Amino acid sequence: MTSIALPRRSVGSTLSPGLAYALSGGIIGLALFASGTPSPLYGIYRQLWGFSPVVLTLIYSTYAFGVLASLILAGRISDDVGRRPVLLAALGTLLATTVLFMVADSVAWLFVARGLQGLATGLALGAASAALLDLHPRRDPAGVGLTNGVVSAAGMGLGVLVSATLVELLPAPRVLPYVLLFALFAIAFAGVWRMPEPVRERGALRLTPQRPSVPAAVRRPFFLAGLAVISSWSVGGLFLSLGPQLSASLFHTDNHLVSGVSIFALAGSAAIAQLAFGRAAPWASASGGSIALAAGLLLIVGAASAESSALLLAGSVVGGAGFGVAFLGALRALSVAIPNEHRAAVMSAFYVVAYLSISLPTVLAGVLVTPLGLEATFEIFGSVLAGVALILAFEAWRTRPTRRALELGYDIAR
Repeated sequence: MTSIALPRRSVGSTLSPGLAYALSGGIIGLALFASGTPSPLYGIYRQLWGFSPVVLTLIYSTYAFGVLASLILAGRISDDVGRRPVLLAALGTLLATTVLFMVADSVAWLFVARGLQGLATGLALGAASAALLDLHPRRDPAGVGLTNGVVSAAGMGLGVLVSATLVELLPAPRVLPYVLLFALFAIAFAGVWRMPEPVRERGALRLTPQRPSVPAAVRRPFFLAGLAVISSWSVGGLFLSLGPQLSASLFHTDNHLVSGVSIFALAGSAAIAQLAFGRAAPWASASGGSIALAAGLLLIVGAASAESSALLLAGSVVGGAGFGVAFLGALRALSVAIPNEHRAAVMSAFYVVAYLSISLPTVLAGVLVTPLGLEATFEIFGSVLAGVALILAFEAWRTRPTRRALELGYDIAR
């Protein structure tokens, strides 16, 4: 069995555990940053190569399916061989994918680049999330959940914003965003090379398919975290693939910065809300945040129906804040409950749910866009996901501590 303990600084290492913790969080944020980087470019790719909305969502979902394949095949590999080797392999592959994006000259290149990016991201997320739990200075799962949630939301929003800025204002729009990514991944690679290894007892590499599994003690918080990620990441997938088109339609512009504003508003408000409410009780965060998410989604439905850019912005801000807080509350409850020996496996199972949520609804939306139209597609999906968010709000409220539990000093949300 793998034994994990807070590491001492190893020979040749220059990073303290605290810096290694910050690096692990940065890698999660950078992975989400990279996932959003192509979004402002999809319009350019469509003009060059003439593919349909269905193909667009399939390109996006190829990334998600790559993440899923990686998590299923190698979800717990960092428990066996260590965090550093897995992170180095993942970052090295991500460096290669940026080159593929730079030289892409047909839609086939996008499929290949997104697929490899997904495979490498799955490795990086599983290992980096587990490393956060290993390396937190105070061994505080609540702090780990806050870090994970904030860097994920911030990375997604900044990836779209920075890419849109480069595409709109600078030459070579199909190259410069990926040059920046290459530099950031290279810095992260150098940092991981010098970080201490959190896993003390390592075994042989075992690359075998595994069915995602969650220990019985973790199933209730995992269920809540699953509902949170379904309601929030489905929105994220829809916005990252089709959101720029909706923004362009409602704002009546082809400016890439304006087209990406709804995505940045969604992700940016999520990160800010998590910082503001990061220490609230997990059940309260999950319940209250889900209500706000549902309200934001209904505003987005209204925006699509009324063709209102103001409602779209309002819905993105309110919904983003709600999904950030709800996601964080559920993830904090899950982080507290995970046994040490199951850290990578449980976090990988969590990301399996996340990337199913971000891929399958996105592909279905791409199929429906042509017969129903963009606005009607957002109306349908927004309404359904608002219902899922309200279910999460009720289920999270049911986990609140009773008066008797509070008298005993026991928080059942944990």
